Amino acid sequence: MQQTAPVAVSKEERNWAMLAHLSGLLSLSGLLGLLAAFVIWLLRKDDRNFASEQAREALNFQLTVFIGYVVSGLLMIVFIGFLLYGLIALVNLVFSIVAAVKVSEGIPYRYPFNLRLVS
Repeated sequence: MQQTAPVAVSKEERNWAMLAHLSGLLSLSGLLGLLAAFVIWLLRKDDRNFASEQAREALNFQLTVFIGYVVSGLLMIVFIGFLLYGLIALVNLVFSIVAAVKVSEGIPYRYPFNLRLVS
């Protein structure tokens, strides 16, 4: 993954972006994190700045995580879902924290894998 240099971003924008990425840590089911990321994106989407771009990125990742949770929930019938659920929770935790740290430094973050459903 390539590193980009920090851009001139206001403290407020960095805080909004960081909050959007950290919203994924709110629940293990993914629904509360998804709703929080959606609300932050709704609040910032018209600004077309660093915070709105990062809120969209966080929302897309939380949508991806939520879909993963639904699939793992269905696969719990054959027991592989329990392992998958734990793996998704761990990936969500790690990537959300990494993203929050990067955007707090003013560096735009893109998740390594993400469904880009919201544009």
